[in-house]
Amino acid sequence: MNEKIPLLIDTDPGVDDALALLMAFDDPRHRVVGLSIAAGNVGLRHTVANALKLCEVAGVDVPVFAGCPVPLVHEAEDAAYVHGLDGFGDTGYAPAAKRAESEHAAMAIIRLAREHSGKLLLVALGPLTNLALAVRLDPELPEHVGRLVIMGGAVTGQGNTSVPAEFNIGFDPEAAAVVFRAFPQFDLADWEAVLRHGFLHTDFAAWLTGGDHRARFYDSISLKTRAWSEGKRGLHWHSADALAMAVALAPEGIAQAETRHVAIETEGRLSRGATVVDWAGRNDQAANARIALSYDQAAFEARIRGALGA
Repeated sequence: MNEKIPLLIDTDPGVDDALALLMAFDDPRHRVVGLSIAAGNVGLRHTVANALKLCEVAGVDVPVFAGCPVPLVHEAEDAAYVHGLDGFGDTGYAPAAKRAESEHAAMAIIRLAREHSGKLLLVALGPLTNLALAVRLDPELPEHVGRLVIMGGAVTGQGNTSVPAEFNIGFDPEAAAVVFRAFPQFDLADWEAVLRHGFLHTDFAAWLTGGDHRARFYDSISLKTRAWSEGKRGLHWHSADALAMAVALAPEGIAQAETRHVAIETEGRLSRGATVVDWAGRNDQAANARIALSYDQAAFEARIRGALGA
């Protein structure tokens, strides 16, 4: 009854990914068995280095697997203008001593899903390139994943990359389409939910000041991003991947959800990357996504404070 849940995180660190990873490392009910790394927020060389450094800062020994350096089909622009050219605020941190494993991320996903068949919690915080490749290599993969949580999408078309598209889905829509079709059920934390679950910049600054060495590191790597966010979105700071991680680690905190069929638009001139939700059940397809519409805000913030040692 006390056995920890194995947790595999597919991620592209990234400032908000870093906060989510600290939350996962801090959770006593889960054991992180690997980090599979994609390109997205910045290029793969940086996202791998950032994952390794964060493990070092947190004092955890978690294998890091480098994955796909580009989307499946089309090139895409990264989000270095938000996260810094290196994804961690261009602080010039000393690289981690540890190096990534030789196994490709997609192969690691397949192996770990089979090793922990029916038990694995898989959390996808970045573009879904690695997971799509894993599904193509092993079509039985969804049968072995106990639960999949995806951070992505904008369920009523209010995106942050284009009018309808959220960054993770918009970066590699073809990969997202593969994953959304392959998995019969998954939890979805979308960008619009993220905007409903911000917290004051002043509160977050206080948590950083009151935290431990993890908070000091996170303060430095997030400074540039927080300044950008304050200029763009005002008084509240938003961490998309942190919300998805809260949904993953403590699903009992989901206050409202709707289960619907969700598909990915890959061809529309104005809607490429859109998450198309069948709200009215018109297409007669089985619902595949439990969409988290709201989450216990106090519990969410408490989990972030804990991850920062505050």
